[in-house]
Amino acid sequence: MYETKPLLMVPGPTNVPDRIMRAMQRPIINHRGPEFRQLYRSLFEGMQYAFQTKNYVFALTCSGTGGVECAVSNTISPGDKVVIPVNGGFSQRFKEKIETYGGVPIEIPIEWGKAATPDQIREVVEREKDVKVIAVVYNETSTGVRTPGLDEVGRIAEQNGALFIIDAVSVLCGDDLPIDEWKVDLCVAGSQKCLACPPGAALVSVSEKAWQVIQAGKHTSYYFSLLKCREFHEKEETPFTPALPIFYALDEALKMLKEEGLENRIKRHKKCAEAFYNAFRKMGLQLFADERFLSNTVMAVKIPQGIVDKDWRDKLREDYGVVVAGGMGKTKGAVIRIGSMGIISEVEVKTTIDAIGKSLANLGHKVDLEAGLEAVKNTFSLPLRSSSLSTS
Repeated sequence: MYETKPLLMVPGPTNVPDRIMRAMQRPIINHRGPEFRQLYRSLFEGMQYAFQTKNYVFALTCSGTGGVECAVSNTISPGDKVVIPVNGGFSQRFKEKIETYGGVPIEIPIEWGKAATPDQIREVVEREKDVKVIAVVYNETSTGVRTPGLDEVGRIAEQNGALFIIDAVSVLCGDDLPIDEWKVDLCVAGSQKCLACPPGAALVSVSEKAWQVIQAGKHTSYYFSLLKCREFHEKEETPFTPALPIFYALDEALKMLKEEGLENRIKRHKKCAEAFYNAFRKMGLQLFADERFLSNTVMAVKIPQGIVDKDWRDKLREDYGVVVAGGMGKTKGAVIRIGSMGIISEVEVKTTIDAIGKSLANLGHKVDLEAGLEAVKNTFSLPLRSSSLSTS
């Protein structure tokens, strides 16, 4: 049994720096007092920086799933048409939330491992007419797929009078996402991904265009009411009792983001993703995602023939201290998923590649581990390559 602290390489939660963990030990304060209002101001400024926005941004005490439900419940009224590409488990969940609140999802079915293009989305929006919302999962965590061209999708939404909602739970600060520039009306992120914070908070950005819809619609959420969030924002408070330790941690994580610089953090994530992909190719391991749509933060690797999913993941965890995730939905038993996010660096990439190569050899499937590790080394010695990983 591997006895040291495990290396979490799942698609969230991620490894958390000690500095952020220590922030959670601060004294509990009155969430209606001056100390909290100071914390609230700091969080608000930090979140605006992370989202690259001048919009209202709120931190909710819930998971990323709760944040997506918040976006849906505040903007979608019964009968509203919502165009949504479905290409994995989390976009399927998004669709189900739309149905739960009475919306009419206009699904664009996409093969798992691929992503919708702006042209596909435009064709559906123009054909359907009267589309109220375009909803997209930027980074499909179940398949290791990113959806490119979201800047163009934002223009499509604007030209057709629709809101543009992005689920960016597993990608904010790990890939390009300038909210205002891309005309995103609601964007949702999770604390436990590229921000390297513990789970427990969802971040939601809301545009002025979205407020008009929120105020005019017939929406049913109480706990997730964005109107309540805005009302209490004026007092620099939250509508309900927040998870104070998580808010402390999130504030520290946002401070660390500013210290590193958002652009540098995104570049670091891109470099680590490039290293992973180069290593997998050299080792002869197959990726699940189409090369045109490779995620910057989650890698889905096909399990080699003759290897049992659970046996491989158990071997990685028990013998090498590296924890990866299995597949979900259609990919269950067919892939392992590796999260490359948060405090990810060359060290974590090398450790993971080394463990993957050795564990496969232990299970009777040899790969060229030396070539894989050399690919990691070479990747980090060169400037970031211009590729699908560095475009919108």
